[in-house]
Amino acid sequence: MNIFSLNRKQIKAKPLSSILNIFLFATGVAIISFLFLTTEKIENQLNNNVAGIDLVVGAKGSPLQLILAGIYHIDHPTGNIQYKEALELTKNPLIKQAVPLALGDSYRGFRIVGTDQTFPELYHGQLKEGMLWKTDFEANIGSKVAEKTGLKIGDSFTGVHGFIEEAGHAHDEHEYIVTGIFEETGTVLDQLILTNIASVWKIHEHHHEHHDDEHIESENAHVTEAEEPHGHPHDQTHADEHEHGHADEHGHADADADAHEQDHEHAPDSADDKEITLLLVKYTNPMGAITLPRLVNSSTNMQAASPALEINRLYSLMGVGVHTIRLIAGFIIIISAFSIFISLLNSLKERRYELALIRSMGGNRNKLFSLVILEGISIAFIGYLLGLVLSRLGMLLVSYYTETNYHYSLQHWFNINDFYFLFVSLIIGLLSALIPAIKAMRTDISKTLSE
Repeated sequence: MNIFSLNRKQIKAKPLSSILNIFLFATGVAIISFLFLTTEKIENQLNNNVAGIDLVVGAKGSPLQLILAGIYHIDHPTGNIQYKEALELTKNPLIKQAVPLALGDSYRGFRIVGTDQTFPELYHGQLKEGMLWKTDFEANIGSKVAEKTGLKIGDSFTGVHGFIEEAGHAHDEHEYIVTGIFEETGTVLDQLILTNIASVWKIHEHHHEHHDDEHIESENAHVTEAEEPHGHPHDQTHADEHEHGHADEHGHADADADAHEQDHEHAPDSADDKEITLLLVKYTNPMGAITLPRLVNSSTNMQAASPALEINRLYSLMGVGVHTIRLIAGFIIIISAFSIFISLLNSLKERRYELALIRSMGGNRNKLFSLVILEGISIAFIGYLLGLVLSRLGMLLVSYYTETNYHYSLQHWFNINDFYFLFVSLIIGLLSALIPAIKAMRTDISKTLSE
């Protein structure tokens, strides 16, 4: 019988001990492998979606929130900024490119972004079908939007206010028409619906007018109730004057209201009262990184946030947690190594007679040494394989969560560190079995058999 058959029978001989050792080792491997996979995938997503953007300008608030909302589209914006003020900023010679974004609506969880046609160029977006939007309420959709919603060229849809479909007000009065579908880029472009900024403005103007009308009707109702007659006698002359005065007042009020409405309808479409959510800025030269953020933050009503700075800050926050979890996983693996060592040592005491028989039947010392070493390495290898399976199951669960809630896929099956960790696992199994193997090799045949 060769040592591989003996090794398999020995592992099966003590199932509880073997399962405990394998499970402990697999737990440590699964945690570390899972962390390697997730951190690498998250870092790739963060870096790919920055797309060379040097600065994000938006409403004052949390800089990190501004980055998450403006670049990664996974948070709510900090507010709106005046379009006129943003246009003035783009005239700065340190700005090479400025891409405006108007957010606020979504369709089935996918964000509708009002922007210009330079936005897809940031992510090297190429149309798979159709053409870029040209007029109001024409829209281009990312590959993931097309896949999940089933929208095709020529289809129409309506957005909802906000980023949660069930909670938002539906903009049924305006429909978007799909005119183009982008190829998959592996970036945030895949999960966005793009249109021009004017479409977003028109939708929200109608939305605000609707709420204003409701508010005016409510106020008029309260005024009517307050002006109901209380039954006090008045002389006819006073009543006529009162009615005449009210008629004049109502006539002037109606005339003023009509004039205001006509002015509103025929007002020029200027940028004075328009708002956008943010600007994505690229610098002309490195001097922009020194001057522009300070200029925006100190002399305007806007806020400037650097993606590189905020992402590094996010990495540092994540790094503490990741490092701590890795230490815990390493500690679990060390405990597992001690468990394998103790298990083999105890097994060796029970197997002394069996080992002596192997020696007496022609087995040499090296065979006994190899037998115990192989058992330690086998437990570590099985634990490593089980750990890889558990880490991939964990990735599936996390990826499903991020895909459902943020439309980001974190599915990642291979990491170069897995090969390094296999080598480390085998070394740990070898070291755990080394002392028991040396003791087995030094087994005294005559003394053991005589007992």
